[in-house]
Amino acid sequence: MLAATPLWQRLIVLLPALLIGGGIVIGALILLGRALAHSVRESGHQRLIFAGFAALVGVVAVLTYLGVELPRE
Repeated sequence: MLAATPLWQRLIVLLPALLIGGGIVIGALILLGRALAHSVRESGHQRLIFAGFAALVGVVAVLTYLGVELPRE
């Protein structure tokens, strides 16, 4: 029955679930971000952590540019 309705009506029905789900995801990301920031501030090696994070982002970017894919089982 839901598949036979127009798209805008389906979106109205699903809107509360999408808003609640999005809020939960954003809340979890904020909580994890604050915990990461606190851990970095409390550690004695802030520059090493930031350098490692930058290196990880660089490696992922280069491998993505080269088209490397992980094997799938």
